[in-house]
Amino acid sequence: MAEETKKTFEESLNELEKVAQNLEKGDLSLEQAIAEFEKGMKLSKECSEKLEEAEKRIHILVQADSGEIEEKDFQVTEE
Repeated sequence: MAEETKKTFEESLNELEKVAQNLEKGDLSLEQAIAEFEKGMKLSKECSEKLEEAEKRIHILVQADSGEIEEKDFQVTEE
């Protein structure tokens, strides 16, 4: 099978929202619902991975006491 072209985060999220809407309607057969669920899980994983990648790429520029601008990694604080 040929590799799919990479979707953007927004494209994957939109597709995931459509899958959720299809499942919420409740008019799918069991087999269709299972297929949609599997598709949704795959899309959810893709979105999560893309968010993690983006988080790793984010840096914060801060001004040190010396007046120089330093680049620091972005740290997510757990609440």
